[in-house]
Amino acid sequence: MPVPKRKLSRSRTRHRRSSWKTTVAPIATCGQCQSPKLQHTACPTCGTYNSRQVLSV
Repeated sequence: MPVPKRKLSRSRTRHRRSSWKTTVAPIATCGQCQSPKLQHTACPTCGTYNSRQVLSV
């Protein structure tokens, strides 16, 4: 199995890792109560998902 001949510098390592960025989670409005919620999850305020009551709040 090949092994690197020389140690990679900190600059090269950090340059490669600089592209590991997180993105903001997409926020949508609830269809029932119009409060902000995460997409594809049940609304924590009213407990509905896809116009159906799935949580008892």
